[in-house]
Amino acid sequence: MSPEAQRNATPSLPSGAPLAAVGALLINALVWGLSWWPFRQLQEQGLHPLWSTALIYAAAVVCVLAWRPLAWHPLVRHRGLWLLLLAAGLTNVGFNWAVSIGDVVRVVLLFYLMPAWSIVLAWPLLGERPSRASLLRLALALGGVVIVLKAPDSPWPLPHSGADWLAIGGGLCFAITNILLRRYGNSPSEGRMLAMFGGGALMASAAAALGMGLGVVGAPALNAAGWPVAVGLCLAFLASNLALQYGAARLAASTTALVMLTEILFASVSSAWLGAAELETRTLVGGGLIILAALLAALQPGAKSPG
Repeated sequence: MSPEAQRNATPSLPSGAPLAAVGALLINALVWGLSWWPFRQLQEQGLHPLWSTALIYAAAVVCVLAWRPLAWHPLVRHRGLWLLLLAAGLTNVGFNWAVSIGDVVRVVLLFYLMPAWSIVLAWPLLGERPSRASLLRLALALGGVVIVLKAPDSPWPLPHSGADWLAIGGGLCFAITNILLRRYGNSPSEGRMLAMFGGGALMASAAAALGMGLGVVGAPALNAAGWPVAVGLCLAFLASNLALQYGAARLAASTTALVMLTEILFASVSSAWLGAAELETRTLVGGGLIILAALLAALQPGAKSPG
């Protein structure tokens, strides 16, 4: 589940110390920024990232229902939450699969085109006409993605791999998820949480089953050495969600958005160090424009999300 999407779905908590809240958000960003490594480890042990995603979010659904046994009721009363389930689930399918098979820095940067997608989609879905400032951010983000995608041997800046397409598609679904959270913000918070966690489990399972039928995803199997990684990843995501609930409820939305951008830093440093990414000049320049667009979105007055 994307950090910003989870943040918008969590119930409000009493105010607390800002320093502790920032620390909690950094923990959340650290977990997500490093998540590519355990996903790849599980893949090496026989469990495809789609099955890993299904396992993690199935465990999260169990925890939500243990906390609020009637959390499924809002899904029956608010049909729009099924759209949220679909969008949030596809967000996780795209991101988790992409970071498992592609250049991690490239994937994270393309995924963080979410603010640009939000500008485009908010007009038809929420009736929010883009301002001059938002159009400037859109131009910066699109300029950045053109630089990232343009390879020396390619005449056009097009995605080069399945990981590119998954990252871009995941970012698009991420933007739709945030828009739906705003549209259905009056629905019970436990219903939104269950929709997003359930979406991760259901969409990942469905995509994995479809992939098995097409011969691109193996049957779920995990070596004994992989189970500690799987359990650790589940616990890490649950802990990161608790940290997110604590931190995001105690800080302004713009501050939360800025802190969450450290996920890009954690992912970039760790993947470059471990050889899972290449920090080419065009990636750094294009990525800088994408991050600048996200920063401007987070710093705008009354910002609700990175978009």
